[in-house]
Amino acid sequence: MTDTPATPRRRGAARTEELLEVTLELAAEVGYPGLSIEAVGRRAGVGKHTIYRRWPSKAALLLDALSRVWTSNLDYRDTGDVRADLREQFLRSGLALSSPPIGPVYRAVIAEAQGDAALRATLHERFLATVEQSTLDRITRAQRTGELSAEADLEFAAEVLCGTLYYRSLLSTRPIDEGAVDGLLDMFMAAYGTTGQEPSGD
Repeated sequence: MTDTPATPRRRGAARTEELLEVTLELAAEVGYPGLSIEAVGRRAGVGKHTIYRRWPSKAALLLDALSRVWTSNLDYRDTGDVRADLREQFLRSGLALSSPPIGPVYRAVIAEAQGDAALRATLHERFLATVEQSTLDRITRAQRTGELSAEADLEFAAEVLCGTLYYRSLLSTRPIDEGAVDGLLDMFMAAYGTTGQEPSGD
């Protein structure tokens, strides 16, 4: 009995995953300026038209690759304790932002985006807005369950929470460690929390 051949849909999904993995590997090696559709195709053993059928540009391909890693590995838990969930995710985010594949690739894209308005807009839409929205969704659920003040406008709070981590990662030499995360969350809970939690200093 012969094996049932893979369906075209499954082959297409597997090919897409392979191309995203190759893109991250190559981008980590050569940076954003050195990355090209042709180079990805050569490494993956496919023609450039195979890639262009899925992505219209190098930026779209790379940001899809980053988003795949981010959304699969760094999504929020929901244990019912918003501070613990934020802490756990921020520590994972800090490690990801300082390590391959996300760290070096993301820094290269950020640098390139400073002189490319279209890339900057795409980066915000496909990556930063997603990160902010996932944080906003988690703290909004906490607001609905009574952990956070019902009157608080949390949209700006989500931006500040995420922005602090990205500032440290991209512009500062200070680490995103437990002390930094705990200090940030102590301020957040003091401003918006409803249960009077104690600061988490050891």
